[in-house]
Amino acid sequence: MSRRRRSIMSDNLKIELAKELGFYDTVREEGWGGIKAKDAGNMVKRAIELAEKAAAKRK
Repeated sequence: MSRRRRSIMSDNLKIELAKELGFYDTVREEGWGGIKAKDAGNMVKRAIELAEKAAAKRK
């Protein structure tokens, strides 16, 4: 029995990042499982950058 992982990022954020990073067409055609590991890593890296920037503004 497979367990579905709960996503930490919202779907809207993931889509916006995929568009920004240029692999949204792959996501649309093949789903999230179709992206390269490098693209997934870049997406996480960018999300962290955005979170750090938002946190710095709150200080």
